[in-house]
Amino acid sequence: MHETMPELPDFDVAKWETQLRKGGLGLAVLAALWSGPIYGLEMLRRLADDGGIQVPEGTIYPLMNRLKADGLITSEWVESDAGHPRKYYTLTAKGRGRLAGMAQSWRGFSAGLDKLIAPIPLEGHDDA
Repeated sequence: MHETMPELPDFDVAKWETQLRKGGLGLAVLAALWSGPIYGLEMLRRLADDGGIQVPEGTIYPLMNRLKADGLITSEWVESDAGHPRKYYTLTAKGRGRLAGMAQSWRGFSAGLDKLIAPIPLEGHDDA
């Protein structure tokens, strides 16, 4: 008796990319703060411009609140010449240490993964 394999569902690349970005977003936010304090909208711009990561406001602020609750960042309202105060976020000493550890782990992981995927062509792939 021969059993056939069940049909596998199509792979949703967009869903996979979303999960990948979610996994790295905490690292990206902390890394964006490495060079100094920035306010929320500036954070969104930095993630988009420097990291190629588009993040909705509804995602970034809850994450930053969790990072603050974990003692990794602080926030402070600062008066602005633009007319309204801005909330600036800064890495704490604990946050800098955590970020250094996360960066080290990421570098090791990504270097290994890069070795594994190096022989795979970027274009002209066959999904069959």
